[in-house]
Amino acid sequence: MPANMAGPKRRLWRKIHIGIDEETLEIRAIEVTSSSVGDAPILPNLLDQVPTDQKISRVTADGGYDTRKCHDAIAARNANAVIPPRKNAKLWKPDTPGAKARNDAVRSSKYLGRAL
Repeated sequence: MPANMAGPKRRLWRKIHIGIDEETLEIRAIEVTSSSVGDAPILPNLLDQVPTDQKISRVTADGGYDTRKCHDAIAARNANAVIPPRKNAKLWKPDTPGAKARNDAVRSSKYLGRAL
C-alpha cells in the first residue's frame, strides 16, 4: 500500500519533567512520562532523586503544583515552596508543615495580591 494511503500516524507525546539547580543550571532530577500523566504527581519523585544529604532551598513551580502532596513533599525536604495559590484558593486544614506553609502563601496573596 502506498505511504499516502496508510492514513495518519498516531503520535505519542512524551513530557520531560526536570529539576534544575537555579544557581548552577545543573539538571538535578529528570522524569519522562506520557502526556496523560499530570505534572504535580511527578514532583515528589523529582525531589527523591536529589540525595537527602544535599539541601534543597526552594522549589519554584506554577499553580498546577498547588496540591497537598507537592507542598508536603517540599516541606519534608525543609525547602520553601514558591508556588502561586490558585485564584480561588481556600485555606487547608493545617495538619502538616506543607499545609501550614501553603496557608501562609494564601494569606499573603490575599493581602499583597496575586501578582507578587
